[in-house]
Amino acid sequence: LIFVKKIKVNTSKVDKDIKIIFLSDVHLGSNSKRHLSRLYSKIKRIKYDLLLIGGDLIDSSSFDLKDLKLLREIKQPILFVSGNHEFYIKNHMVKLRDLKNYNINYLDDKNYIYKSINIIGVGDNHTLEKQIINTNKLINDKYFNVLLVHKPSVWEHVNTKIDLMLSGHTHYGQIFPFNIFLKIKFKYIYGLYKNIYSKLYVSSGSGCWGPSMRLGTKNEIVEIFITKN
Repeated sequence: LIFVKKIKVNTSKVDKDIKIIFLSDVHLGSNSKRHLSRLYSKIKRIKYDLLLIGGDLIDSSSFDLKDLKLLREIKQPILFVSGNHEFYIKNHMVKLRDLKNYNINYLDDKNYIYKSINIIGVGDNHTLEKQIINTNKLINDKYFNVLLVHKPSVWEHVNTKIDLMLSGHTHYGQIFPFNIFLKIKFKYIYGLYKNIYSKLYVSSGSGCWGPSMRLGTKNEIVEIFITKN
């Protein structure tokens, strides 16, 4: 099952309301193209402006990129950053570059301006220090800054400058009781976190890694409504 999680973010930095769909950890390879079709069927029923993918879209060299062709049907911009599993794939740099053939904008260490928001993409294949440096280079104070990065570790180092950060990786442990052990490694493992300046959302993921089962967690599509307050 795939659930739709809805989040609302109020800000004075946008001129008009913007809706983002966020996916993370689809794990195509571990999951079949049929799983991608189910995600697509849910997404196409939602009215939105941008589709963001927060890494681990693909986790196997055996996955054929041609099975991404249904994403060409999406008219809205699709922005993608790498996760750790993309770098385990044979010829991974070639495959990451070829994502453009399927309507996917590979955003590692780049930014993308959409109306009044600045989407910053930071790749997973960096040290934490390098991720902080790359984030700071791409912040634009004139816009509502959204940071798209696979792991949630960088948030507390940049959250005075970032308005919203979107991450995955943790799967919320996927199967109980792994979510308990996960708290030892990651401070932020699932859901919405806030401080004075910023919000972080850590997704439980849109697919399973390894065994196709969950216990106490859910596959999710995240619908984010950024609205002018």
